[in-house]
Parts: sequence; structure tokens; C-alpha cells
Amino acid sequence: MQAHSLTLEIDPGMVRTIRVALLLGGPLLLAGLVAWKPLPQEAPTGYAIENTTVINRCSRCHAVDEDGRMSRISYLRKTPEGWQTSIRRMVALHGAQVDPEDAREIVRYLSNEQGLAPEELRPGLFEVERRLIDHDYEGDSGVEYTCIQCHSMGRVITQRRTEEEWSLLIATHRGLYPLVDTQGGGIFRRSELPDEGEDPRQPMDVAIDHLSEEFPLETREWSAWAATKRVPQLAGTWALSGYEPGKGALFGEMSISLNSEELGTFNMTGSYEYVENGEEVTRSGEGIVYTGYQWRGRSNPDGDSELREVMFVERDLRTISGRWFTGSYDEQGPDVTLTRIGADAVITGVHPRAIERGQTVSVTLFGANLPTGAGVAAEIDFGQGVSVIEAENTDNGSMTLSLRVDQDAGMGVRDFYAFGVSLQDAIVIHDGVDWIQVTPETGMARVGGAVFPKGYQTFDAIGYDHGPDGDPNTDDDLVLGRIETSWSLDEYAATFDDDDIEFVGTMRQDGTFIPALDGPNPERVGNRNNVGDLWVVATHNLQNGDQLTARAHLIVTVPLYMRFEPWREVDPGSAATFQEDR
Repeated sequence: MQAHSLTLEIDPGMVRTIRVALLLGGPLLLAGLVAWKPLPQEAPTGYAIENTTVINRCSRCHAVDEDGRMSRISYLRKTPEGWQTSIRRMVALHGAQVDPEDAREIVRYLSNEQGLAPEELRPGLFEVERRLIDHDYEGDSGVEYTCIQCHSMGRVITQRRTEEEWSLLIATHRGLYPLVDTQGGGIFRRSELPDEGEDPRQPMDVAIDHLSEEFPLETREWSAWAATKRVPQLAGTWALSGYEPGKGALFGEMSISLNSEELGTFNMTGSYEYVENGEEVTRSGEGIVYTGYQWRGRSNPDGDSELREVMFVERDLRTISGRWFTGSYDEQGPDVTLTRIGADAVITGVHPRAIERGQTVSVTLFGANLPTGAGVAAEIDFGQGVSVIEAENTDNGSMTLSLRVDQDAGMGVRDFYAFGVSLQDAIVIHDGVDWIQVTPETGMARVGGAVFPKGYQTFDAIGYDHGPDGDPNTDDDLVLGRIETSWSLDEYAATFDDDDIEFVGTMRQDGTFIPALDGPNPERVGNRNNVGDLWVVATHNLQNGDQLTARAHLIVTVPLYMRFEPWREVDPGSAATFQEDR
């Protein structure tokens, strides 16, 4: 028998198909595949790396081709957090030697040159803003199930990759966490044969096909944004408005100045007030704007009131919005909006916002460039049934209004109009609090304080009016905002003789739950940890002596023991320590 050697040049797009063919049909099926007409060669993909620090620090493992493209790196796009996580993983798992200064430069370069367009990032803002929400992914539910067993879908949709890179990412997961193939009934691979009519592909192959189609490396949005992105012109004065669970609305003013055009860094200083309790806060810090619109900052660094800042700069450069947060699990802090102050008046909010019919009340209008002098009250329009009796300009950023609401004024939200500007949903006219709701409906806290830090959960009680139709839970119900309540805890009976309420923690009267210490508790049966379930109960007292109550489910669980997150500092002596996001 004469032996023959055969050399095949296989199109990269056929690699995964051939691998499946070998597994399912062996050489005969492979022979049928390679006899097919070769796929047309596509134009080269990937981005040339032009930064010397990236090349010097990464080329030991990531080969550079003749076009300047580096293996793996050139074929994906990410947020700053995504690139930081990659560097941390390289340092922790592969011994990469990257000092903090070089790490910052690498993150800055890759985030700017291989980031996301604004339209691409917006659906995944909850991920970078560190919001613990129940996200509803509109794509393939099977792919969502495959991914969210270990992390949020936001981590997926804030990346763009070639099909080969999505495949390699799955392979990385399987290599680092081999149980993903079989746990949960088989996250990546089925443990049983598919039912008749069911997609025969493995879940991981379904995910690769879906992700490479929905989140490809090259998109029209990125091509358009990459051609125009620049360091945005943000220098100036900005009116600040926001809301923080447990504290309510805040208003103030911030000043932004350019620090370095080359590095895209800015300084921000200013102050604001929580209008419910009068607490005043002064902040100063520095931020970096990546990819022309992604603000990452830190204010009051190294102090008790330090906050991380993740904000989105709109294309018109007139609005910046996002979240400022702190806490060991990024669970505390306000949602904020910055509105650029120019020559015209700016209106950012009214407090209190909910006004009962038949009342004369004093409210404060917040904004900037508010006018003074006689006749100001006559310019202010809240619609029929609401009269402005008096307007007093206390300072340039606020104005005190005396409002009279007719007894028969139409209920509902009202827009504000005056001074050539408007504010949608400025106030809401109602005829009393009919029911209340605790938000979030399900919360989660983590025990800590002994070995791991605590994770807190803050609740708000929101008042509602039944609305014009007088019926509860209908589309015309009016949201009245935070109302005054007392807070308590009840047992959530999950087992016989449940005693969680005695051990898991306590409730403050600002709506914040304080979890107990972590670790085995010898006072509990079975030496168990201080975890469990509770009802968080809010009680609102009506003027007639009646009470309204509502409750939410609170899960008190264990600390998050292992995390790959770029904003967590490690040993200061380690090369992995860097804080590009300030």
C-alpha cells in the first residue's frame, strides 16, 4: 500500500465546523467537507496596535503580525472596565509584569482605540454603573441562560469580538472553570441528547453564533464614532441634580476644568444639598474621559465620602448623567445628571414635587440663571388650577415659590414653563396617599465585618395616588415619590422554627439594612452563618390616624468570596495595583 501525505489550507471560518465534523463523523465526513468549494477570503479584520507600551508589555504572549495586529488583542473591543479586567487577569494568572503607570497607559489606549460607540454601550450602562438590577435581555434567552449563571449579561453586551474571539472566550471559560460544561444540567454542553426538533447544537456553539452576529467586532456605529471621537469640551459650570436611595433628591452646582488634553483628564469641584434633610456636601476630584464620552472619576479621594464616578457624556455636550457610588459592593450612592449652564435659565427640579389639591404650599425651584425682580411669579406656568402667589429668588441656583392648588385642579403630572425653558413632570397634583410600595421589591445584603466587608441594602417607601379613575394598580396611578415611614423587620418563614430575624442584622430608620458579622455563629443551631430571609416593612401614618404598610423581600447572604474586578486594589506592592478609573 502506497502512503500519501496531504497538506490542507483550511479557511479560518471552517475551523469550528471541521472540529464538529471530526467529533461526529470522523475522517469520512471530513473528506466530504474539505471537498467543498473553499469559502471566499474576507478582507483582513482586526486593529493594528500602534502604542509602544502595549507592544512592549504584551508581545511576549501576543504575537504581532506584519500588519501590526496582535493576537487576541486586535480582535476585540471593550469598555475601560473590560480592558482593566483583562490586564488584572494577565497579571494574576499569567505572571505578566505590568507596573501601574504602564497599565494606565494600556487601558487608556485600548479604551480609546478599541472601545465602544455610545449607541453600543447604552444598553449595557447598568454594568459599568454597577447597578444591581434584573436585566431583561432582548436577545436569545438560551444564550442569556448560558452566560448569566456566573455574571450579568451586561458583561457580555459591553464587548465586541470576532467569531473566532467569541469562540476562544468560551474556550477560556472552559479552561479556567471546567465545571461549566456540566453544572446546572450543562451550561456549555448538554448532558443528554436533544429532544426531537430541538436545536442539535451544543449551548456554547449556539452562544458563539449568536454573540458573533449580535456583537461583532466591526459595526457601523463604531466606524462612525471612531472617525469623530475626541476629548470633549466639558470645561464650564454645570447644574447638578440627582437622587439617592435613603436620602432623596439632591441639587447643586459643579465646575469642570480641563486638566490635560493629551490624557483626557478633567478636574471637577462643587457642592450640593440633600433637600429633604438639608445635608450639604462639597466634592472635588479628577476624571478621565475615555473614547470621547465615558467619564470615569473619583471625588474626595482617600476620605470618608469618597465616591467613584461613572457617567455618560451625551453627544450634544450639554448633559452628563450616570451614577456615583461607594461601598464594598458599590451599593451606595446617587444617580446624577449634570446640565451645562450657559446664558439661559436652567431648571433642574422642584421640591417637594407631590402637592395635594386644595393646599397652599411653599416649594423650591432649582436650577441656574434664575431671574429676579418684580413680575417673575407671573411668568411661571404649572398649568390650570395651579397659581404662583409669590416668587422669591433666594440665590442664583434656587427660587422659593408659594403655590396654591385649587380643590378641583386636575390630578396628574404637570410640566413647568417659564423664562424660556421647560421641565417635564416638574410636579404631580394628587388628592392623598392611597397606597405605598417598598423599593426595591427584592433586596440583597451580605454579611461581613469579620473577614469580608459588609454589603448593605437601602430601601425607599414610595407613595401612590389611585389617580383620576380612583382604582388601584391601574395605568393612571400617580407616583408621589418618597414618603415618611417607619421601618421594621418581620420573619420570612422559609423553614420550620425560622429564627433569621434574631441573627441576620438590623434596620435603620433611613431605610438601610445593616447585616450581621460573617462567619459561623455558635449561637445558631448548626453553627450556621448569619444568613437568611426577612420581610422589610414600611409603615406610613395618615393624617386621619390610619396606617399604610408595604413590605419587600430581603435576602441576607454570604460575602462574594472571589472577584475579578478592576476597581479593587490588591497588595500595594503588587504590579497588579492600579486605579485608572480614579
